[in-house]
Amino acid sequence: MLQFLQKMPQTKRAPSPRRRPRRASRAISVLSRRKFLALAASGLGWLVAQSLVSSIRKFRQSDDEFLDELERKGFSYFFENTDPRTGLTLDRSPINAPYAFNESPAASVSVTGFGLAAVCVAAERGWMARSAALERVRTALRFFAERAPNEHGWFYHWMNQGTGRRAGALSHSAELSEVSTIDTALLLGGILTARQYFGGDREISALADRIYARVDFPWMLETRSLLLRHGWTPESGFIPCLWDRYSEAGLLYLLAIGSTAHPIPAGSWYAWERNLNSYGPYHFIGNAPLFVHQFSHAFVDFRDTKDKNGSGIDWFENSSLATRAHRQFCIDLAARFPGFSDNIWGITSSRSAAGYTDWGGPPLDPRIDGTVVPAAPAGSLMFTPDICLPALRAMRQRYGDTICCRYGFTDSFNPNTGWVSPDVTGLNLGITLLASENLRSGKLWRWFMANPEPRRAMALAALHRNPSGKTPAIDPRAI
Repeated sequence: MLQFLQKMPQTKRAPSPRRRPRRASRAISVLSRRKFLALAASGLGWLVAQSLVSSIRKFRQSDDEFLDELERKGFSYFFENTDPRTGLTLDRSPINAPYAFNESPAASVSVTGFGLAAVCVAAERGWMARSAALERVRTALRFFAERAPNEHGWFYHWMNQGTGRRAGALSHSAELSEVSTIDTALLLGGILTARQYFGGDREISALADRIYARVDFPWMLETRSLLLRHGWTPESGFIPCLWDRYSEAGLLYLLAIGSTAHPIPAGSWYAWERNLNSYGPYHFIGNAPLFVHQFSHAFVDFRDTKDKNGSGIDWFENSSLATRAHRQFCIDLAARFPGFSDNIWGITSSRSAAGYTDWGGPPLDPRIDGTVVPAAPAGSLMFTPDICLPALRAMRQRYGDTICCRYGFTDSFNPNTGWVSPDVTGLNLGITLLASENLRSGKLWRWFMANPEPRRAMALAALHRNPSGKTPAIDPRAI
């Protein structure tokens, strides 16, 4: 076990008397009989159904131990890279040599949101004492409620970790960051998760209420289109970009619709485009990097729900299809990049030999150079464990310490050239941890959905339960 993890507080918590301990073989909460039937009834038919049967049979104690170690290592990133005075977490961290002075990263509010959720997981699993986790969350929420600079309740994407002052992507960047809607939403995801996990703590509840209630969602709304803006800067005002098509902003829209203090119309959920993507037998919504299919699902439980209006899309199943299509897309790239294979695959926004790159597919991105991003399959563990878990196991078995570090997998690597990312990023480690935990226990979904606001938003937007458990395949003609 990692030397660092040996030094961390190792408290053991007795199982709650209200719940029986789960056996590892039953840990795949997302693969319920209802979901199995839904997939079997979808357009993919027998082959997908058979793969899910296989995944249920093969998820055993060794798989749970593998994911437990992966999560613990990921948590060590948030444990080590969060400032004890502000609760802010660095955007990224080097694996070996420290950054040069002019390359040191700033803190990211979205990574901080993932970190708050990770603290809840750590306390629940006994990786740190509950009292220590409680104090970490209090520190962060006090900072955001009382000291963090904000505009109409929205926070800057990048902040100086020690002071909270507005910063750029690097601590010493001349170009300062924007007030960001999506990064604030991901922060709120972590805050609301902690509000429910530490529900007995009055201070955390009050601080979370204050932070959420202060966010002025209508201020960021383009009223004619009912679409939310990307952000705002003091120098130029509103950024001329809207969340106008399927993206990672599903969480943002639900938080805005469900707000009790400053809500936006429920019609905003249907204002953005459902842009169809097709690859082979797979038809799904969205043609951006794979992370857009993952981030909102880290918090929002979309299982067995679908849009009432429009095309009646099941968003959980949509992300499952997108992941399967992406794997096949990578396999088909093996003729150009032999490093890709059935179990070595995955491209999503990450570090690359050319710097940070927001790539993915399908469709084909001309910047793709054979780089593999472990967070691509890891972030989809909660959707498709039958293809994602073998991929992660194969990467570790084949490349070992070359691509692994004390935080888990490095951000990315290129098996064709031998290049390995010199650092890790908090977003990719965070989605790995959260997706894995949702696969194993579903508790992040349970904690976040215990908040009344997302449930209210889903009801207002007519995202309703699918009582039959049967999700029809997406008909391209209906989009």
